[in-house]
Amino acid sequence: MTWWAHLRRVVSVASEVLSAPRMIAAVTTAIVGTSVFSHVLRQIIGPPGLVAIIAALSIIAVLTIVARWRTIEWRGILPISLLVFLGWAGLSVIWSQYTWLTAGGLAYLAGFTALGLYVALLRDTIQIVRTFGDVLRLTLGVSIALEIFSGVLIDTPIELLGISGNLAELGPIQGISGSRNQLGILAVMALVTFATEHRTKSTSSLTSISSLIVAGVVLVLTNSQLAMGAALVALVAAAALYGLRRVPSDRRRFWQVGLLAATIAVAIAAWVSRSVIISWADASAELNYRLDVWREAWSLISLYPLQGWGWIGTWRDDVPPFILFQNLSARTETSASNALLDVWLQLGLVGLVIFIGLAGLALARSWLLASRQRSVVYAWPALMLVTLLVTALAESSILTEFGWMSFVVCAVKAAEQLSWRRAF
Repeated sequence: MTWWAHLRRVVSVASEVLSAPRMIAAVTTAIVGTSVFSHVLRQIIGPPGLVAIIAALSIIAVLTIVARWRTIEWRGILPISLLVFLGWAGLSVIWSQYTWLTAGGLAYLAGFTALGLYVALLRDTIQIVRTFGDVLRLTLGVSIALEIFSGVLIDTPIELLGISGNLAELGPIQGISGSRNQLGILAVMALVTFATEHRTKSTSSLTSISSLIVAGVVLVLTNSQLAMGAALVALVAAAALYGLRRVPSDRRRFWQVGLLAATIAVAIAAWVSRSVIISWADASAELNYRLDVWREAWSLISLYPLQGWGWIGTWRDDVPPFILFQNLSARTETSASNALLDVWLQLGLVGLVIFIGLAGLALARSWLLASRQRSVVYAWPALMLVTLLVTALAESSILTEFGWMSFVVCAVKAAEQLSWRRAF
């Protein structure tokens, strides 16, 4: 047998292994798990170790997609708005004030984008829900275990992981996420995922109900007003979808328009009554701090309003202009605590408009699918996007790691069914 025949044999075997269903399921679980546990991995093995894991998973993902190339329906799947956003972020390296950090940030963003595309392209929605459910169950379980160890058994904070050890005082807890808001967001996403598992009967009733209880307990213990608000919005959105799915198809458009008008009216009323809501939620101190961050960010936006300073993703506290934010308090700021403001600061008004278009299209497509399709599993991307976009008003986690990977998955799954290019 010639060397060429040996090579073809090796390629054939590798292709079979990479395209095997069990291999794809394992890689998907590893992707979601790495995204969720990115904070823990970064703290334990350092940023280079986390980058090495992401790079290895990205390479495996690309090889698997190549092996399954002929079985993937590409037309209309990749949202043009996503590609435009990534393209504009890539162009920002030209005018970036920190060129090498922009290049590194773009590579990091591209890595999680590739991982999200892998999950969306090679797994059905119900399979994605099951994978997210398994990983989030592990996440909440490990978080509770670490909080018990820190707050009850040794009564000492675990500074390496950002755990304060406040479980004995009923919170706030941080778990594996490093902050109560991030753990709260994970708990809300877990509630959406576990509820979807329960409705689709993809897990046993005991598993799904116990998971819902644990997620609810974690959410309460985070003492995160942001996560509580996101949970309330997700619950209202779920109720709205439940009602829309039972409206006759010929009248559904009327109810969709009415629901949109009601949402706008509620948003305006909430803005007008924001001082009352903040006082009721006892969040004035946190809001005052965030307002200081937003004012500083706005002063920097005004210097480069159209193109921004250049993409960086997670902020660096030793690089101008982000070093200025470290004078606001003892905290180390890693974002603008608002995804829209963060995008405007890094990619300018052009990038902000593109991002709003991307998010708006993804939400509209997923919402229409959830209200039209019979299977309740189609509600999962819509409710996940609602959670991500609501929390984006006070956190920037949608732009990095697990938040961005989840956003890409939901956007691509929505584009699979509702892409304007399929009409041609």
